[in-house]
Amino acid sequence: MFEMIDHTKTNWIYIDHSSLFNWFFYTFLALGLTSFTISVIKNKFAIGTNIFLCFCSIVSYLLIDKTIALSLQVIISIFLIINWQRMFKDWIFIAYPIFGILFTTFFGTNLSITGNQIWHVFIGPSGTISVITFYLVLKRSKNKLSKILK
Repeated sequence: MFEMIDHTKTNWIYIDHSSLFNWFFYTFLALGLTSFTISVIKNKFAIGTNIFLCFCSIVSYLLIDKTIALSLQVIISIFLIINWQRMFKDWIFIAYPIFGILFTTFFGTNLSITGNQIWHVFIGPSGTISVITFYLVLKRSKNKLSKILK
């Protein structure tokens, strides 16, 4: 929602800038990734580390640069991938890093470098596919559990 509000300020043309609404967008992205990550972790140190990285990501956007915030979110995503794959052992989860990290980074980098707005069109669907991956993994794990319990 905050990304959309930011776009209304730029007439829906992507401009590589920092703003309060972009900060909110990246803050909630960091909180979401961290929540997904710690939802499957039992180790308190690992949970604390992820929360610390999330906090650093949020603060670094404001105080330093959004590049640092994005780098920290990549680290959080790596923890997410490792822990979700360890927990669910589902091959379909490979779609998350492909669409949620590789493709969105590729499209976003092309958008920032070229300024060609067509790249922005691909970021949303790529992110959506990565979120659907979480749903599918959870749905499939529920189905597997149901079969085991029967």
